[in-house]
Amino acid sequence: MINNKLSEVMGRKRLKISDVIEMTGLARNTVAELYHGRAKRVDFETLDKLCNALECNLDEILIHTPPKAGE
Repeated sequence: MINNKLSEVMGRKRLKISDVIEMTGLARNTVAELYHGRAKRVDFETLDKLCNALECNLDEILIHTPPKAGE
């Protein structure tokens, strides 16, 4: 399972969705869907812009958790 931690990263940096939109040039819907954990797909370009703007690594935004036995 892939867990999205964008809202946590933004919270630590005290950034609002509008701040990230301004920093990245991404569409409001894109940032909001990621922030609220509703995004189903993400482009590499979007992830690159987020990492650059937030000055973080990809593994701070997306975390892979292996399934437990039997799942």
